[in-house]
Amino acid sequence: DGDLEGDVIAPIEAPDGSNWGDTVTVSDFDGYVLGNPDAPLKLVEYASHTCGGCAAFAAQAKPGIKEYVATGVVSFEQRNLVRDPIDLTVAALVRCGAKENMQVLSDEAWGFLPQIFENVNRNQAQYEAAGAAPMEQRFVGIAQAAGLIDFFAARGLSADQQRACLTDTATIESIADRSAEQGKELNIQATPTFILNDRKLDT
Repeated sequence: DGDLEGDVIAPIEAPDGSNWGDTVTVSDFDGYVLGNPDAPLKLVEYASHTCGGCAAFAAQAKPGIKEYVATGVVSFEQRNLVRDPIDLTVAALVRCGAKENMQVLSDEAWGFLPQIFENVNRNQAQYEAAGAAPMEQRFVGIAQAAGLIDFFAARGLSADQQRACLTDTATIESIADRSAEQGKELNIQATPTFILNDRKLDT
């Protein structure tokens, strides 16, 4: 390992009484940044909540990345690349509570992904009716068909809180619009896509 010593960045202390592993800020791209916002190594993931590769990344790689985040040397930012109505519904729900919970809830929702698809297949008529409903009813209907209301209620977001977020059509539209703008601007067409210090990585 001796050859690498010149490349090692010393850990960066978090402000008194805090640690980087619990520090979350919202970026100018409306992504959720875990860790030191001024970290020398900034890793960004464009993710979809209905993407199997994103689910695998959350389960397999994220725990290791969080260890680096704790040193203050690496930050990990999650941004939405919205692919479908279920994805947009989950994106609205994981942002519904405290910003510190966004990535935690996302990782748990990815773990629940097979069940989400199973619920939607079983409740196909309800799901299709929700998709055709007016905007202010659409996402509550999708969440119910996908079994998301109960799932997130068990994780601290009350059904009333969820309904408030899912009927906030201005916020939901802004998530979708930012996703489309950033996807176009940065030429991101697939999920997950990773960017390290402004350089897109091949996956």
